[in-house]
Amino acid sequence: MANDITEGTGNVFADLGLPDAADRQTKTRLAMQVNALLKARRIKQTDAAAILHVPQSKVSALANYRLDQFSVEKLMSFLNLLDCDVEIVIRPRREAVGHTSVLALS
Repeated sequence: MANDITEGTGNVFADLGLPDAADRQTKTRLAMQVNALLKARRIKQTDAAAILHVPQSKVSALANYRLDQFSVEKLMSFLNLLDCDVEIVIRPRREAVGHTSVLALS
């Protein structure tokens, strides 16, 4: 029995062949940061809804990573509302194919 191991691309959504893989990964990483901040600050969903200016049901969707109703821009605005700066860096690509990544600094 051979062990066929395929190295991932670094984007699980691309590895699964899902459409808009880069956008999905970006949204997930931004949502992870929003959720981590809310958890670390022990902010309840009802309070988070007031801070983020969305209904509590949207905070619940965010907490459960149902991200189809959120744009990348909206998730970045949530981080701003949680007192974080968000920077977008554009540089020449280092690999054969350009890519998008999100890096969270604590």
